[in-house]
Parts: sequence; C-alpha cells; structure tokens
Amino acid sequence: MASYGGQPAARSGSRTNGLAIAGLVCGIVGFFFLNVILGPLAIIFGMVANRQADAKGGRGMAKAAVVLGIVDLVIFAVLMIVAANNGGFHWYVGS
Repeated sequence: MASYGGQPAARSGSRTNGLAIAGLVCGIVGFFFLNVILGPLAIIFGMVANRQADAKGGRGMAKAAVVLGIVDLVIFAVLMIVAANNGGFHWYVGS
C-alpha cells in the first residue's frame, strides 16, 4: 500500500501526439481509399506533429505519416498514368 501523498497508481504523462496518430491513420487508410485527399492530410499532420514532437512525443509516427502521405500521392499518380494510357475512365451504367 502506498502511504498518504505517495505516487498515484496511474500516470497520464506518457501520451502520444494526436496529430501524429491522425497522420498515421490518414496515411494507412489512404492506401485503400481517397489517396488524393488523405495523402496531403497525412503529410500536413505529420509535419505539424514533427514540429511538436519535442513537447508531445510521437516523432516516429510523424515521420511515418509523412512517408505514407508521399506514398499515397505516388500511388495516385501511378493510377492516373495507367488510366490515361488505357483510354481513361469509363462508367458503365446498366447493361
């Protein structure tokens, strides 16, 4: 048992930067959906979180978010090049 005035059992000092987490999630989800939108968001969140990393932590997640955002934009560019070389996009409605 802790004596009166001792250390609390739970500490809330070790928290990761929320922007780093948001950037990482945007970068991962951007592989599958809306990479042209989520890629730049991941880059922006990652850069802001990287600047705040000294105070809030999460530098590794912030760097990963920036890299994943760049990869998302590269995937989008490759998909656009492939679509342009194959005659563009066609929407078939009905039969």
